[in-house]
Amino acid sequence: MDSLFPSTYEDSRARFLQSLSLIQSKWHSTQLEAHPLASHPDLTIDWLWAHARDKQNLVILSTAEHGIEGYVGAAMLKIFIEEFAPRLNAEDTGLLLIHALNPWGMKHHRKVNEHNVDLNRNFVLDGNFDPAINPEFLRVADFLNPQRRLASFGLENLRFWGNVVKHLFTSGIPTLTTAALLGQHHTPNGFYHGGTEHQEGTKVAMSLYRRALEEYQTVLQMDMHTGYGPRDQMSIIVPPLDSSSSEELSRKFNYPLVQKINAEEFYAISGDMGEYYYRLRNRDFPNKHLFACGFEFGTFGDSLPARIRSLRAMVFENQLHWHGARDEETAKRVREEFEELYFPAETKWREKALMDGRQAFEGILAAYRVLE
Repeated sequence: MDSLFPSTYEDSRARFLQSLSLIQSKWHSTQLEAHPLASHPDLTIDWLWAHARDKQNLVILSTAEHGIEGYVGAAMLKIFIEEFAPRLNAEDTGLLLIHALNPWGMKHHRKVNEHNVDLNRNFVLDGNFDPAINPEFLRVADFLNPQRRLASFGLENLRFWGNVVKHLFTSGIPTLTTAALLGQHHTPNGFYHGGTEHQEGTKVAMSLYRRALEEYQTVLQMDMHTGYGPRDQMSIIVPPLDSSSSEELSRKFNYPLVQKINAEEFYAISGDMGEYYYRLRNRDFPNKHLFACGFEFGTFGDSLPARIRSLRAMVFENQLHWHGARDEETAKRVREEFEELYFPAETKWREKALMDGRQAFEGILAAYRVLE
């Protein structure tokens, strides 16, 4: 089972490239393409088109938009290729499989790309990266983005929890959640930075997604993520622009947990890839059918203490990247907790993630009648 989860970007990419033969045996037309990063040509975004003769449906599976999350994404990609792709009707259903939209982040086990940009805050349709978005981040920047080297882990933990208590009373949970998770375009060394221009990986995805809508009548897009939500149940997360309610989609897919990406059900995101796709469809392809979603595999859990622990892992990892730590033991603990937040090692967790991924694939593909 653990062999499904690669430990390096290189191993994951090699496995993806070897999967081409499995797809070629079923689809009459396949293309494997790659985009080397301009600043790191040894790192590539790779994708596979498998075209149907009658271009009615296209299934898209994408991974590593948040680099480190690509390791669980790679496991989902493998089971999809081996277990679900063979069951698709290749006459009227095509595939677009994307490995590592953020290969630098995947290689270095970071969430962001080489420019510290979170790609899932970078999909701004009109290219207006408004710095006025998320002023709450600036109000709590001393807490979320400390500008100093990490001291010992114990001391940093005491400081962190002191700040949690302070800001819970002065700012409140909704403000802290928005500040931390919405995304921002004004603090380049802060986390969830959405950048000030479209990134390389974003541009690649935008081009692929436009082509998908140009060529196919119905597009189903599934993007793989880890970190947020209950530990024991993967969430299917859906942009708010989708016309169906979460309850309707849960029944449609026969899946227990579907949430809209908004402050009421999940949390709000500015520059989200799925929302971009709906906006693109609504603006340029109003007669095409689209369902875009994310698979969000929760790790620490969704209780308040678990969410605060997740925030601590994010704050400390970003602080370590920019300012370092006074001792290697602190740096090691920070890296280990960050790894556990996005790529848990526990066998039981991985088994449940695979089970949930299979159930979600089955439900979505069956609902849209693309399985033979």
